[in-house]
Amino acid sequence: MEADSKLNDLLEKSRIDRDSTVDGLVSSIEEAIDAIPEGLEVTSELAPSFVSEIGADKVEFIFKKPNGFRPVGSYSTRCMAKPDASVDLLLHLPKECFHEKDYMNHLYHAKRCLYLCVLKNHLLLSSSVEKVEWSALQNEARKPVLVVFPAKKVDHLPGFSIRIIPSAKSLFDVAMLSMSSNNLPSVTADGDSLPTPTYNLSILEDMFLEENSNLLENRLSQWKALPDALILLKIWARQRSSIYAHDCLNGFLIFVIVSFLARFGYIEKSQNALQIFTKTLEFITTHDFEGSGLFFTAGKTKILASTEENKKFKELFPVLICDPSTHVNLAFRMTSIGLHELRHEASSTLTRMKLSDGGFEEAFMTKIDYPVKYDHCIRLHLEGKIAEPTSVFCLDKEYWRIYEQKVHSLLEQGLGDRAKSIRVVWRNANQGSYVEDGLSVLDREPLFIGISIRSTENAFRMVDIGPDADNKEEVLKFRKFWGDKSELRRLEDGRIAECTVWETQQWRRHLIMKQMIEYIFERHLSLYSDDIVQLVDQLDFSLLYGDKDPTFGNSLYVFKVLSKCLLEIKGIPLNVSGIQPLDSALRLTSVFPPEPHPLVCVKIVERRLHEHMPSCIPTMEVMIQLEGPGDLEIEKTKTDFLLQIVKKLQKVKGITRPATENNVVFMGGYAFRLSILHEIGPDRVKDLSSTDKMLFFRCQHAKNDLWFASRISYICTSCKACKKMGFCASLFWLPSRRSH
Repeated sequence: MEADSKLNDLLEKSRIDRDSTVDGLVSSIEEAIDAIPEGLEVTSELAPSFVSEIGADKVEFIFKKPNGFRPVGSYSTRCMAKPDASVDLLLHLPKECFHEKDYMNHLYHAKRCLYLCVLKNHLLLSSSVEKVEWSALQNEARKPVLVVFPAKKVDHLPGFSIRIIPSAKSLFDVAMLSMSSNNLPSVTADGDSLPTPTYNLSILEDMFLEENSNLLENRLSQWKALPDALILLKIWARQRSSIYAHDCLNGFLIFVIVSFLARFGYIEKSQNALQIFTKTLEFITTHDFEGSGLFFTAGKTKILASTEENKKFKELFPVLICDPSTHVNLAFRMTSIGLHELRHEASSTLTRMKLSDGGFEEAFMTKIDYPVKYDHCIRLHLEGKIAEPTSVFCLDKEYWRIYEQKVHSLLEQGLGDRAKSIRVVWRNANQGSYVEDGLSVLDREPLFIGISIRSTENAFRMVDIGPDADNKEEVLKFRKFWGDKSELRRLEDGRIAECTVWETQQWRRHLIMKQMIEYIFERHLSLYSDDIVQLVDQLDFSLLYGDKDPTFGNSLYVFKVLSKCLLEIKGIPLNVSGIQPLDSALRLTSVFPPEPHPLVCVKIVERRLHEHMPSCIPTMEVMIQLEGPGDLEIEKTKTDFLLQIVKKLQKVKGITRPATENNVVFMGGYAFRLSILHEIGPDRVKDLSSTDKMLFFRCQHAKNDLWFASRISYICTSCKACKKMGFCASLFWLPSRRSH
């Protein structure tokens, strides 16, 4: 089959097998590290800013060689996928460099970093190394890793590097790192110590890193199709920027989930890679990660008995994937928003895969970046703008993760039902010099926000209604949030309530959310418009005619009134069952829609829309659907029906018709040309006349336009911009679905 051929080609091009050249380069790095002499006195002078800004005290130790190395991850398990060209090398930290209580006050993190600093300084002197850079483990700034680029190049792996990741097996007593323990005395509330679960898990993750890697590799070695399935899952996740992030999915968690499915019989050894891929997405979509979680156990049961520690996990973290030791929640960085995005993407992919072509292009070849996924994209430039913490950047959670939550909370409260989902991601721990320069440089990377709107009606709403005036407590909260934008108003139903009003011209209503967001960030984060880049109005200039957008006239309102009049017509043999706008002006995709003509208004006023009054009145086509089967005899009487309908409309105040046209009516300054077509199946299209056949195709095209507009909020605006700027203009006139 073609789909199988495409899949095999993709796997063949993406798969990276073990290679003697790569193995040799890894060995050369191990030898270079082993050559570092022991006995060096290591102090915080190697990275003074990093040590002080994570809140560690005076740090010093005598350097000892690592207890060993071990390649782990996708390369060692044959599931490495291009363009990834990095081998993970686990480095066992020597116990002699640590004291038994170094798990407190970030001392472990400080020594871990300083140990890597020693390695970096010596590796840079090695002839086998071209350069060494800093990165961070899952965007956690307090856990840097070394990225070593060998001097020798690997032809089939451009940009090849080796990531040195420290492991801390058996360094500390696990009982001291429980979810209820406080290992940062500065973390208090009203004088009482608070637990530091995220900090504790940051250390536990390193302590059980090798053990968990061994478990996954052993599982993988028993299955032939698992490596290819993991490659497919990685490709799928990487194509979706919103889920391949520190607070959602990564290669290790993909490995963990698939290993769980293999252990407990959700997938079978007889299944191929695509079947395992599909089963994994189905599991992600349906499993209760929040309530039941995932547990690996030493026995045959897959659900661990309820223990105090497991209860703590469920209380403290929105997503639970517990490792075999039951001490580590492997998904402690994943947020509820990240899980929601993951489920949504998995569900969407499964839906597409059920179609005839199998969804190959959409699942594996189409990049779904933020501007593609979200209706409203924002970048916050925060360099020097965020208020520094009173003490350090890292407490239980890092300051940047707290800032992400704060931004999300502000937008969720301010936008309310305008937003269907809000995604806030700050990928800031990729600043290569942050270990030497300090954590304060991590605000140089912009913070990204993606917003999916619930509907255009909600998003473009000019008034938000708050709490009733009697609810004093809620009124105070509302006023505190909105400040001078909050005002007391009497509503149409007689209630008096707090409201916010966003007054703007009709054609600028799509900028209401932009105004709201700028106001919220200025009020609560002290950010101004120069710090906020919103991808919403960059192409508005292409829609303007003079100083306004001509689309937003009165034509839609007049059309709605006309539609109501048509539906209320009585006294004709077949009643009107539906009205379909065929003209692009009524679907908001026309660049220059008709403007109301003064001479066909009910009341002629002395005004001129342009310097010269137009001599002709363009018509907007409207299709009327009548009740009944639409057999041949009724089709022959359509003209008679139109005459009767037009006569009935003339009795409505404000509607007239020209003397020369039987199917045109004037209303509100606009001209509407009426047509009739019964609902028919595709099999009867060939029996229609050429005129009716074209009418049928135009009707289908209009329906498709309206359907797309209901699913994609700004598609009408995009169509207009493309037309006016001359890009692909002909595509938008084709009377078929293919034009989209």
